[in-house]
Amino acid sequence: MSASNARSHPDLSNELKALKKAIALERKAYYTDLQGKKTIFSLFVRRTSAKLSSTYPCENTWLTIRGLMRYYSQLDVSSRINTLRQVEKLLLDIETKLKTDSAENSSQARLNDLKVEAVTYIETNMSIKPGPELAGKLPLNLNISNDLTVNPKLLTDSENSFVAESMPKKTNDLELVIEGHSENSSYRQNQTKKNLETALETGKAALSNLADKNKASQLNGINNSNESILNREVKFIKGVGPKNSELFSNLGITNIGQLIKHYPRHHIDFQERKNIKDLQEKEFATIIGIIASSTAFTSPKSNISILTVNIKDLTGTIPYVRFVGGKSNKYLLERMKSQYPKDALIMISGMVELDKMRHKLCFKTAQIEILSNPSASNYGLLYDLNLANLITDNIHVGRIVPVYSLTEGLNLKYFRQVMFSALELVNKTLIDPIPDFILKELDLVDYNTAIGQIHFPPNPESFVKARDRLVFDELFGLQLKLFKKRQDQKHVTKDVSFKYYKQGLTDELIKSLPFKLTNAQIRVFNEIALDMASSKPMYRLIQGDVGSGKTVVSLLAQLIAIESGYQTALMAPTEILAEQHYRQFQQLVLPLGLKVALLVGKLTPKQKNLIKQDLLNGLIHIVVGTQALLEDDIEFNNLGLIVIDEQHRFGVKQRARLKSKAKYPELLTMTATPIPRTLALTLHGDLDISEIDELPPNRKPVETRIVAYSQKKQMYDFIGKQIIAGRQAYIVFPLIEESETISAKAATKEYEILKSKIFPNFKLGLMHGKLLPAVKDEIMTAFRQKDIDILVSTTVIEVGVDVPNASIMVIENANRFGLAQLHQLRGRVGRGSNQSYCFLMGDTSNEIAQARLDIMTTSNDGFVIAQKDLEIRGPGEFLGIRQSGLPDLLLTDLVRDSEILTKARLIAARLFNEDPSLSKYPKLAHLLDQAQSLEEVDNLQSG
Repeated sequence: MSASNARSHPDLSNELKALKKAIALERKAYYTDLQGKKTIFSLFVRRTSAKLSSTYPCENTWLTIRGLMRYYSQLDVSSRINTLRQVEKLLLDIETKLKTDSAENSSQARLNDLKVEAVTYIETNMSIKPGPELAGKLPLNLNISNDLTVNPKLLTDSENSFVAESMPKKTNDLELVIEGHSENSSYRQNQTKKNLETALETGKAALSNLADKNKASQLNGINNSNESILNREVKFIKGVGPKNSELFSNLGITNIGQLIKHYPRHHIDFQERKNIKDLQEKEFATIIGIIASSTAFTSPKSNISILTVNIKDLTGTIPYVRFVGGKSNKYLLERMKSQYPKDALIMISGMVELDKMRHKLCFKTAQIEILSNPSASNYGLLYDLNLANLITDNIHVGRIVPVYSLTEGLNLKYFRQVMFSALELVNKTLIDPIPDFILKELDLVDYNTAIGQIHFPPNPESFVKARDRLVFDELFGLQLKLFKKRQDQKHVTKDVSFKYYKQGLTDELIKSLPFKLTNAQIRVFNEIALDMASSKPMYRLIQGDVGSGKTVVSLLAQLIAIESGYQTALMAPTEILAEQHYRQFQQLVLPLGLKVALLVGKLTPKQKNLIKQDLLNGLIHIVVGTQALLEDDIEFNNLGLIVIDEQHRFGVKQRARLKSKAKYPELLTMTATPIPRTLALTLHGDLDISEIDELPPNRKPVETRIVAYSQKKQMYDFIGKQIIAGRQAYIVFPLIEESETISAKAATKEYEILKSKIFPNFKLGLMHGKLLPAVKDEIMTAFRQKDIDILVSTTVIEVGVDVPNASIMVIENANRFGLAQLHQLRGRVGRGSNQSYCFLMGDTSNEIAQARLDIMTTSNDGFVIAQKDLEIRGPGEFLGIRQSGLPDLLLTDLVRDSEILTKARLIAARLFNEDPSLSKYPKLAHLLDQAQSLEEVDNLQSG
């Protein structure tokens, strides 16, 4: 379609609107070839196309549309849908071309007008006409390339300044020439010529400048367009609308950016085309065949009807079976039958199933496309193995198709179509934040390709490459955040460095210990001492298995701070654990002349006031407490070191509140839950991590056994013998009270049974989270003092409880616990010199449950168990926060993608070392914006 045609026939846009409106009405009428007042739908489209093909003889598209609609009235509904899709695509191409031609014509016309205005200005204001010597040098003949796109709006805004800059000024010399009064006319004429040439060059430069501005505006427009497209509401996507957009919002999707990041749960590979005779049960396959027959059967005894479409190829026949429910469905059945006309060429993709009634293979849940209308010649097409001229770019069959998480009201086929439309909108417009040299170094595909192929990959290899690229983006963005946070921490300088004094308090304590420090404890203590001696604040995490001696190492660090004139604080998640630390500290440091205080919620106001006063006066060297340490009226004389035990039990704000009680305190955090390396690098990449990976010598490994319910009596007999020998036992249940939905035993109910029927001659106690703190303390004190033989409990005793005489741990319904939690519970025994035992009771009929419990019987290494737990349950469950705890890690599997994580971390470190401000890589700012905020990173670390 030429530009002259577009200008001479302005009614074309009205014709396009009429056609689009007609198609919309046809859809509302469910593709019935709508009967209007004067004509029917298909005839209207054909006549309009014929009229426009004669008006625009060089435009073959109208003839194509006319041909497509010739047999519309004879097609089934499925074929009509496909036909209208093709027509709409052709109309869209025409509309796009029309707009482009119109914009080009407008720009060129305005440019020509501007040239004419420039010449008119010269002729009018200078009373001269261009002679032969200036031919081709006036604005009318500037020879600006016609393919130079100039924004009409930009020219309009700038035309006045352009004319003023382009035209020569009316000097006295020019006036003399114009009026003919020059005594040296030849010289004056030459001077005027030079002035005009200079002016013309200025005019050229001005036009070029405007063109450059226009190109820059277009480039910015792409970026702005990218952001605006991603922020565009989903209701504006073709086929959605306001009503359906509410369904998308139930999935947390309100705009296109969120939609394209709603990645598939998995894909189904329909690529492999098979012959019917080669089909196997329970495989996904695609076949192409001819519809041999369509039959419908309605059961007289039920409201269910069965539609059967028999499909045959050169090797055999297979039925496609579809169940239709509801009363009075005869009309619906006939409509459905009409969609599968006899002798039509069909492509079907789905799972091959066994029809138990007929004992034959069939398709039940499948995607179908009619490739060709009913014709005897279709049988000959079956010999064409490629059928490339018939198989369309359908997104539901014959390819790898995505499967998404949905919500009520959205079906998969519709959602897939909406996603495809959204990807077409953003195609090639997305900003790629990763520098090219990184993409080449790691062999990663570009971002636009990755987004498209994570949803609709042309082959399995493309999907793997797309996923790897997007996983790298997630992990790289998080690592950049962590490195930035770490860099910000390095900019802080503390006022004083803590000095480790040889032959000082730390050495005295080491000599007085009733045991020898392990090599791992000495190594970690040296790492902490170096941190404290540095001019930068310490941010270190100690990881250690249960019973590995983390608390003693933290106490040695506190003595360094105390010897430098500072106070220390240790915050624990529970009063039981805080009291345990307090007793241990008091026993070890009182001989050194130091004062330790316990600050917990159960203290009386008078007791609290005394502690507050001594803290403020500097009389207390070490304070151990729970969240009571965070109260506003708790003030320190000179707090220098903060130790947080089981740091993931505290929130970000809680830790920050404790840190605010000192200017630049050293921060030492501890966890008894070993974290696998990949997870540690993801969550704690901004911290220095120390591992105590060695248990104290002479510690006997806990014997762990899986006990079937049929062996319960033998186990109870064994426990009784151990108690008579002076030992104590824990029996742990997952719930406090019975639940109707969870078949787990309850501690309260089982406690009564155990007390009255199983162990009537022993003293039993009950511990659970709903008890008041004072009651818990009373029970734990009694258990510690051997006044209780068997403690029936929930997981409240999971962390930190230390009763060396307890040697038996029974965990009921063990299959309901994670491996890390089972390991923590097992860690409550084996802390003394006696051989200890852990009995795991649960349903082991499930192979996965049996495999998980087997791991507990083969290893006592917390790091090994943590890695297995991560592999089995994934990072969200491992942390106890499900997948929502990892906000933007939508694709990443921290087990499977450990290699990508390592690469992302190494490259992030390299970039920050080379360019701490990342000023060389401005696009990375976009990735940093997409990654988790620092607050979210902190939330990850706190679990």
